[in-house]
Amino acid sequence: MTELSISLLTEMPADDVAIERLIARTFGPGRYARTAFRLRENNPHRRDLSFTAFIGTMLVGSVRLTPIVIGALPALLLGPLTVEPPFRSHGIGRRLVERALEAAKAALAHEGAARLVLLVGDEPYYGRMGFHRVPRGQVSLPGPVDPARVLVCALDATPMDAVRGPVRKDFTRAPLQESA
Repeated sequence: MTELSISLLTEMPADDVAIERLIARTFGPGRYARTAFRLRENNPHRRDLSFTAFIGTMLVGSVRLTPIVIGALPALLLGPLTVEPPFRSHGIGRRLVERALEAAKAALAHEGAARLVLLVGDEPYYGRMGFHRVPRGQVSLPGPVDPARVLVCALDATPMDAVRGPVRKDFTRAPLQESA
């Protein structure tokens, strides 16, 4: 198999249209009904912790991290993670997640930094990247979700029993609004 030359880059505003089109193609209109979408809606993602994958000038993948709070712990919500279907099974999604986790760990030096990354996804896939199932009943999300798909990755030594409480949007990192 030919090795693809993939560039992983920090997400830029100029990528927005291409990312939104990719998300629409890969997730369809049903994405708006998902619980994770409720946490991302009107809750700006962290561009500095979100990444794109390019082959040449073609965007082939994207991952975003959005500020949330789990109980009282600052955290990040991973997703959407998406890769163009013809380029799946080349490790692009794994590389995007690993790069986002590296960036989130590097940000731990800042006061109030996220200590956890949460996602709703498949444990066999994400478990290889350090994610573990949250024990049933420890967290509650703002909508229906299969508890077996609620996964978390600690960015520091935060113990799994500290991961408890409601999961909600974290507006403390929202962009400042200009006054009129």
